[in-house]
Amino acid sequence: MTEPEPTAPARPLAPAPAVVPLSVPPTDAEVDSWTRLLGAVRAADLPAVPAPGRVEVCGRLRVSSIRGRSVHWAVPGEGGELDGVAALLLFTDEGNTHGAFLNDLAVRPAARRRGLGRALWEAVLAELRAQQRTSLAVLVETGTPAQAFAERLGFENVLPMGWHVQRVPAGPVEAPEAPSGYRLVSWSGEVPDAWADASAVAHGSMEDAPTGDLDERAPAWTGERVRLAQRLVVDRGGVILSVAALTASGEMAAYTELVLADPADTRALQYDTVVVPAHRGRGLGRLVKRRMLAEVVAAYPALREIATTVADENAPMLGVNEALGYRRERDVALFQLKL
Repeated sequence: MTEPEPTAPARPLAPAPAVVPLSVPPTDAEVDSWTRLLGAVRAADLPAVPAPGRVEVCGRLRVSSIRGRSVHWAVPGEGGELDGVAALLLFTDEGNTHGAFLNDLAVRPAARRRGLGRALWEAVLAELRAQQRTSLAVLVETGTPAQAFAERLGFENVLPMGWHVQRVPAGPVEAPEAPSGYRLVSWSGEVPDAWADASAVAHGSMEDAPTGDLDERAPAWTGERVRLAQRLVVDRGGVILSVAALTASGEMAAYTELVLADPADTRALQYDTVVVPAHRGRGLGRLVKRRMLAEVVAAYPALREIATTVADENAPMLGVNEALGYRRERDVALFQLKL
């Protein structure tokens, strides 16, 4: 009779990652570490694309969106650093209280494959269920680890999009003039009272923009809501610039908005560009964007690029951007999970 082989001792299970709520408001140390983490993720996954800076990250973490309530989590690492973060926006605007948007779910590259992403997701999912939310959307950089992670969780691509980038000329840009029947106006920050109501009507024209199968209703715009949205950018430390084409009667026929999340940024974000249906086909979209380019180059000479997202099915805006020199930089998509 032979002696039985000794049984190998069981390997101890790794402790579950500790997911903790972020301080309210987040401390400077937490903001700094969150910023460094997003920078490390961008360097690993999309090294050619600038990462969000501290001003932008701090603004998003400390100043709530006008659309809802934000919840933030982190996984603490060594030396006071954060190894993982998650940011969830729970919509409170009318018609969207069933939904939410995942602004961040990121793990430091050196800390990946340790279950941190899954632990953060479980915290997000628990909050969604506690708040009785039935859908969650997220903007995913396709072709990166984020897409594979989202698909494993059951998210589906509901709106393919692209990031498009325009190089900013180094010298002055000639400002175009408005065609007969229109005049161009511009402002920084909140829309002046004289144009607030007209701006709200023009913002309402975004309802026909492509949204794919996204389970989300467009907001009802008022002059006050336009001001709140623009004030949010400023309160978060950024700059928002607007150019609009007005008719002789004061109707806002078209407008465009440009945002620098940090006034020192070298890449600006093109927000909305809208032409009211009754005024389409007259080149007003190109006109307001060209005037914006001339004004932002004069005001911010360090600016080098303007980036924007456009849905792949939005052929008119893709044509406008191509005519202005925008080139596709990378693919993204809105993904959605039904709970």
